Amino acid sequence: MDQAAFIDSIKKSYTFNASSICLGAGVLNGEILPEARVNLALRMMNRHGLVTGATGSGKTRTLQLIAEQLSAAGVPVFMPDIKGDLSGLAKPAAENEKLTERANAIGVPFKPDGFPVELYSLSGKCGAQMRATITEFGPVLLSKILDLNEVQTGVMMILFKYADDKGLPVVDLRDLKKLLAYLSDGPGAAEIKNEYGTISTSTSGTILRKIVALEQEGIEHLFGERSFDINDLFLKVDGRGVISLLNLSDVQDKPRVFSTYMLALLAELYEKLPEVGDLDKPKLVFFFDEAHLLFKDASDAFMEQIDQIIRLIRSKGVGIFFCTQLTQDVPSSVLSQLGNRIHHVIRAFTPNDVKALKETIKTFPHSEYYDMQQQFTQLGTGQAFITVLNEKGIPTETVVTHLRPPASVMGPLDESEYKSLMTSSDLYRKYQEQIDPESAFEILSRKMEESARKEDKSAPRKSTSRRAEKSTLEKVLQSSAARQVGREVVRGIFGMLFGKTTRSRSRSIF
Repeated sequence: MDQAAFIDSIKKSYTFNASSICLGAGVLNGEILPEARVNLALRMMNRHGLVTGATGSGKTRTLQLIAEQLSAAGVPVFMPDIKGDLSGLAKPAAENEKLTERANAIGVPFKPDGFPVELYSLSGKCGAQMRATITEFGPVLLSKILDLNEVQTGVMMILFKYADDKGLPVVDLRDLKKLLAYLSDGPGAAEIKNEYGTISTSTSGTILRKIVALEQEGIEHLFGERSFDINDLFLKVDGRGVISLLNLSDVQDKPRVFSTYMLALLAELYEKLPEVGDLDKPKLVFFFDEAHLLFKDASDAFMEQIDQIIRLIRSKGVGIFFCTQLTQDVPSSVLSQLGNRIHHVIRAFTPNDVKALKETIKTFPHSEYYDMQQQFTQLGTGQAFITVLNEKGIPTETVVTHLRPPASVMGPLDESEYKSLMTSSDLYRKYQEQIDPESAFEILSRKMEESARKEDKSAPRKSTSRRAEKSTLEKVLQSSAARQVGREVVRGIFGMLFGKTTRSRSRSIF
């Protein structure tokens, strides 16, 4: 192929009038051509994106490279740190021959640099504690974390419906357990029987065991006050966007928990942020690493809401980049919303791998410069097939790209550096404080004590035997609460999306 024609084609596709970040340089016939610069326009980053590739192909470093340049451009970033190896973003890299060689190959001088980083954690051990109240999570997300079945999820919706109707603040797991006990085997059981349905002791017992199991996993501090303020994701330091790292290294064996929490955070952004239309650069870019965990075993209603958030949140100035191994890990309804694609090498060792490869190729614009099926399996570490959206929203020329090296340390800070960065933060001190407001636990405890006193005074005592109740599923489906739950549960499918939330204080973004 004619190099001059290739370079001209890439320049036309990837040269933008507005601000952009540099991803690397095009590769043709194994040769890196620095004149064929591959850029990504900042104003198109709220059209979302996808980063895929086999294990060890360089996906994490690609995320690091993008996050660095966004920060330098004044755009805050939220990133999950699954393995705990991204804290090096805060420290300039040490120059070495390999980094200098890679940078020179694409025609961009290597300049070590560090970036403003805030460290967060779901356990509170690796950074500032990220929390949310039970009310903010809502019944569907909480049911996903607890791995509840259909019947148990129906009961969870009744708990939330009752708490809404009675104005009960459900802040933490202790509140939830008390509410469950009150409505299943306490004074509230008779109260809800006609309007909400009966909760069987067997179902309530199962839910209780799952709540206790979650507490024993050591992340009970995820629920409570002070809950996380999304304003803290939009901070800047000396004009640079702060990179908020959620360290998941100590909970990486609990994927259902951390993936659901990140979705809850994204849902709150969707609810709280005002409409801003198309901006010259996004207000925030949200990375969703290990994205396949989010979609695993998701219900149709759950997927509909994810699809809605992805489609509409761009008008609020937020870009979302999903990161996973295969394109097929992302449902087609979501995949169609992702305009910027960075695909690292695909290993085609099995018939299923070959099928996945062919399906991935179909998602790219045709290129006259590559045999894409062959080229995809021959990409080196730090190389990727790229197509993005130009300033008119049109997909650019598909190009094999030799990616630019990150300017910061490609690995974690050492223990003392990490601890110093964590404990010196004002946000760390802010969220270390746990607030225990009066909530459902205290309110219902008083009601149960009052009910017990009245029962002691009554004579003769009523028989404590109870007839067998209908199954939980029958009661849930027949109750007026269940028939109206679609329109009456204040928070909608996510809890915090469309209704009120219970916090210790009110907040606004601007």
